[in-house]
Amino acid sequence: MNKFSERLKQLRIEKKLSQKELATILEVDQRSVSNWEKAVREPDYAMLIKIADYFEVSADYLLGLED
Repeated sequence: MNKFSERLKQLRIEKKLSQKELATILEVDQRSVSNWEKAVREPDYAMLIKIADYFEVSADYLLGLED
């Protein structure tokens, strides 16, 4: 796992969201959320910003560049 995948999963769990619920919020397939959390794939820049905005964190936090 990388920092992004770990932090995404942690934030999702803290909000008590399933992968499917988060996928609906972000307007993506549940498989995308699963792949991000498994570090199989990473979101594009626009989706990274959308995720950061939803969780009210910085993109740098999601990427593990700051705590």
